[in-house]
Amino acid sequence: MTFSIVGFDTQEKEWGIAVQSKFLGVGAVVPFAKAGVGAVATQSYANTAYGPQALELMAQGKSAKEAMELITKEDPDKEMRQVGLIDAEGNPATFTGTYCYDWAGGVTGKHFAAQGNILVDENTAKAMAETFESTEGSLAHRLLQALNAGQKAGGDSRGQQSAALLVVKEKGGYGGYNDRYIDLRVDDHPEPITELIRIYGLQQLYFAKSKPENVVAIEGDVKDTVVQYLKRLDYLKADPSDGEELHKALTSYIHTENFEEREQEKGKIDLEVLDFMKNQ
Repeated sequence: MTFSIVGFDTQEKEWGIAVQSKFLGVGAVVPFAKAGVGAVATQSYANTAYGPQALELMAQGKSAKEAMELITKEDPDKEMRQVGLIDAEGNPATFTGTYCYDWAGGVTGKHFAAQGNILVDENTAKAMAETFESTEGSLAHRLLQALNAGQKAGGDSRGQQSAALLVVKEKGGYGGYNDRYIDLRVDDHPEPITELIRIYGLQQLYFAKSKPENVVAIEGDVKDTVVQYLKRLDYLKADPSDGEELHKALTSYIHTENFEEREQEKGKIDLEVLDFMKNQ
């Protein structure tokens, strides 16, 4: 009922899962991950106990392969399960039970495991694998591109309904208080992967750090544009008489729209925030 990919980024030390299914709220069932430990995708009559169990075993130093053997060993229904694992070092493992509905199977490669069941054919798993390996960029981007490629190659034979993306890293969560770096879900949508990619773009806009090349001084044409849109959005009533008035209006806008992560020192602005203003 599902296809997924788990992966690891060696440079950023991130672990993640992207998943799609003809199933309501797949993000509540399939993905589990813990920074410094690994990631799990449990599906096909999913045994959700596999998530915590595998993470605990990998936290103890077990490899993905060893953890897979242990979590499935005592499960009387293991032949109905499908699981993908990535351990702390990025070693992959995938398991597809004998009784999973066709097409069902998985592919592993360097720092990833891709798997699915009730697929049109094996091309979905192959497309996910090839795309993850050939795509550059962040782990989240690679996972989403792989998931999208899997859908284009055939996907779930019953159609689409929900999708999710979970990426963890040490202190990656909001404010640095937990490891939940990216945690996004589309629970019910006719094109959930497309919608998930759109929401991921928003997540990056709101929570990613500003790129140095996008931070500019509020002067000249940039100042004129900032004033224009702050007035249009009713944060300024007239042209500001001084820089302090403009700064207060811009700060109010940034805090109202939750752009604190992209807030700059007085007299500067992130061009991505300005672009967002233009499209409101």
